[in-house]
Amino acid sequence: MTENKTPDQSVLPGRYRHYKGNEYEVLCMARHSETLETMVVYRALYGAGEIWVRPASMWSESVEKDGKQIPRFAKI
Repeated sequence: MTENKTPDQSVLPGRYRHYKGNEYEVLCMARHSETLETMVVYRALYGAGEIWVRPASMWSESVEKDGKQIPRFAKI
């Protein structure tokens, strides 16, 4: 399979802070088995430490907070 290199695939493993304040650890990138959409696999660094997935395009997008555009997740 030929890999398409997009900005979404450049999410690096490590710690990130969500714009609402919680911290997460990106474990790896994955592909959805049906759509081939690039997904971020990550773990919450609070509570039970659940593992989640989110589309990379959503992970990398900006959100508006207090009238400013900021990253949804910022590497820390």
